[in-house]
Amino acid sequence: MTTRRKFLARSAFSALGLAFGNVACGNTSTGRSRETDTIDTPIVPTVLSTWKNFAANEAAWQVVSQGGRALDAVEQGVRVVEADPEDMSVGYGGRPDRDGHVTLDACIMDEHGNCGSVCFLENIKHPISVARLVMEKTPHVILAGEGALQFALENGFQKENLLTEKAKEEWEAWKVTSEYKPVINIESHDTIGMLAIDQQGQLSGACTTSGMAYKMRGRVGDSPIIGAGMYVDNEIGGAVATGLGEAVLKTLGSFLIVELMRQGMSPQQACEETVHRITRKQKGFEDFQVGFLALNKKGETGAYGIQPGFSYVLYQNGENKALEAGSEL
Repeated sequence: MTTRRKFLARSAFSALGLAFGNVACGNTSTGRSRETDTIDTPIVPTVLSTWKNFAANEAAWQVVSQGGRALDAVEQGVRVVEADPEDMSVGYGGRPDRDGHVTLDACIMDEHGNCGSVCFLENIKHPISVARLVMEKTPHVILAGEGALQFALENGFQKENLLTEKAKEEWEAWKVTSEYKPVINIESHDTIGMLAIDQQGQLSGACTTSGMAYKMRGRVGDSPIIGAGMYVDNEIGGAVATGLGEAVLKTLGSFLIVELMRQGMSPQQACEETVHRITRKQKGFEDFQVGFLALNKKGETGAYGIQPGFSYVLYQNGENKALEAGSEL
């Protein structure tokens, strides 16, 4: 029969063993690894974005190089693409939905975990800046549709016709057959996602898109959803997604990547594992593209897609260069 004294002794010994095991495995009471808690990691200012958006990276780097905040950098960077009518997957000039309306989605997240988002927004050229005001001026994270438009107008944004003649002509031609089929890697495939580390070592992210061409009216993809199209944890790193939003939503890909990095994976390993999960669990992946970018606090990066052809631009150590991601297929 176990005495009270023996029971207490065994309990104390077990607690000591558990504590020793946690220390030996590098765990702390906050659940973070010793590596995560390291405060001596050198700061590596970085701008990283999907596809070959050199000008967007240049604009973001201007902010970073002058000592500005990463949040300002990612906003200014993606605004370049939002205003470019030749990019038919983001902002002004974006391809419309099947009814001829250009509807925009965007989200932004800062180093403190604050975030803002707009979706199904019409007639506003810079949804990323509206998303930032949602973060900074409201108690909410997401505003949608007419409510998002009303909020934008109340805060000084002007209504503009975002449907260019080129996009309108393509839409008119599409209506002849009205057939929707995703085209792999077409026009930067629907999104620019951007991550940045500033000179203070703070990390922020942004994501903006006009979504699928000729989508159903009201469709919203992954881009404005925190944890799907983009996610940042300033202790660990961040991730952004591009490609078929439905596939990313089913995986919460950007959040998953950050959590895998928290568990010790490199950015590259985390991107690959997240793509693996999509291809293991989602049928028909051979016919669509999803690509992920990741950036950790050390300035290390990762990139991976389902299909070949996913490119990205990295601005680091004074050099702005385009790179090709590896792929599952």
